[in-house]
Amino acid sequence: MILTDSELDLDEIDQDTQIKVAEEAEPIELILPDSICGDRLDKVLSKLVPQYSRGRIQQWIEEGHVLVDGKPSKIKTTMLGDERITIIPQAAAEDNAYTAEDIPLNIIYEDDAIIVLNKPAGLVVHPAAGNWSGTLLNGLLFHRPLLAAVPRAGIVHRLDKDTSGLMVVAKTLTAQTELVRQLQARTVKREYAAMVWGTPNASGTVDAAMARHSRDRLKMSVSHSVLAKPAITHFQRISTGMLERFPVSLVGCQLETGRTHQIRVHMLSLGFPLVGDTLYGKQHLARFFPRQALQARKLGLIHPVSNLPVEWSIPLEADFMDLLERAGMAQL
Repeated sequence: MILTDSELDLDEIDQDTQIKVAEEAEPIELILPDSICGDRLDKVLSKLVPQYSRGRIQQWIEEGHVLVDGKPSKIKTTMLGDERITIIPQAAAEDNAYTAEDIPLNIIYEDDAIIVLNKPAGLVVHPAAGNWSGTLLNGLLFHRPLLAAVPRAGIVHRLDKDTSGLMVVAKTLTAQTELVRQLQARTVKREYAAMVWGTPNASGTVDAAMARHSRDRLKMSVSHSVLAKPAITHFQRISTGMLERFPVSLVGCQLETGRTHQIRVHMLSLGFPLVGDTLYGKQHLARFFPRQALQARKLGLIHPVSNLPVEWSIPLEADFMDLLERAGMAQL
């Protein structure tokens, strides 16, 4: 079911986080004391209204939301004392991160406790720096407003922006708590299809802890650091093919843990980066696929209300099917 009108790493989810609605702030009126004579405007205001960062104050000054004696001013304007300052606080992008947005969602299954959906490639799951709107969370709040009462709008795990596939969302706090428990106990079954460069062994297991990359904060890496967290991926080679003169393989991956970028990092650690993965893979081969060739195809769990095992599966996305055809591979 596709709704078109009126739809993480587990350890990074804060279960106490509630959906917050930004409120418009009242204008702030100040009369500057004589003691500030000689100081620049932004420096003065960062001291007098410490609840706002200096960078934010500078932005408001540049945009004309700070008036000095009724007129816009500049960041470096020297204050002499006794000026009347009016600050009109503006909401930052992150202040509106939990706003409902009409974003179409492909819902596979829904009942009173859970939603299972097929996330498209290109959709960010949760608001964060650089993506404060247009996320799955925003779409969930629009199509299911009651999710505003559930931490993170019921989201209990994530998929990377350019990874497509199945996700489960909890509709109640009780369901969310139970799903998180299952994820922590590693009883949730998550199977992925991935296309990698090269020909890995017929099957195997990567048991390699992961942590944030020491030099590139956008990346994760296999690590022996005390900060590294356990990460286990089972894989099986399904078929092989060629993209032009380069060998590729279709691999099925099953996760025991759910670390950020886990499959991408683990396959890279074996020497088989994902096709289309420009962050970890071969930049010069990005022309073959516009995203990492990775899809969450199967999801299994114990229903948080019925306590019965349930499972869902979906076919490969059209772009992934086309990639298989170009590589001369048998389809899943």
